[in-house]
Amino acid sequence: MLLSVLVPVFNEERLAAGTLKELLAVDFPGETEIVVVDDGSRDRSWEVLQSFEDNARIRLIRHDRNRGKGAAIRTAAKAANGDHIVVFDADGEYDAADLPRLLVPVMEGKAEVVYGSRSFGSHSAYSFWYVMGNKGITLAANILFNSYISDLETCYKLLPRQMYLDLNIRSGGFGMEAELTAKLLKMGVRPYEVPISYTARSREEGKKITWTDGVQALWLLGRERVRRSRRPAIGR
Repeated sequence: MLLSVLVPVFNEERLAAGTLKELLAVDFPGETEIVVVDDGSRDRSWEVLQSFEDNARIRLIRHDRNRGKGAAIRTAAKAANGDHIVVFDADGEYDAADLPRLLVPVMEGKAEVVYGSRSFGSHSAYSFWYVMGNKGITLAANILFNSYISDLETCYKLLPRQMYLDLNIRSGGFGMEAELTAKLLKMGVRPYEVPISYTARSREEGKKITWTDGVQALWLLGRERVRRSRRPAIGR
């Protein structure tokens, strides 16, 4: 199985190099490629990323303007070659060493879709309201789709690449997390969850998500719940 790790980057010149070095150091149980999309960064992120262009495991793509996290992931997924994909944000909040844990249920035949579930503590949470917002969005998804997931907004969502493409995720920004999860739950796919570590960064350190993204997530969940849709031809 070839795993494609998709890395959206926007104004992360301070962390971009460390992110890629961290990924390259992970001992994955199979073959991997790293597809990086610079989403129109206005700092030196692209110059930093280009220092890795000779590495055979890394592919670099650049948007001419900022289009949002969802758009960057869409570009990376279309360019990827992997059987499965997983996103790794270049913001230093997640530990790349947790990624192989997401592969275990897939390799054991227990699941096709695996989420990395975060636990929030006083030393790892950005704020009380951020955690409550995340829990509120997750609760809304569980109520609307009669499911029981613990962390809708997690970055770590591993699934077959073709499944992702068939879902036709259109949200350009952070709303892609809610749209993806809503479409999976509506199809009857219940993600397998494994615990992961997490340490949030502050606004001063570059955290980008805001309360308006939470409102959009709720709207997207409601939209997908009432929308009449055909079941995608998964695994074509």
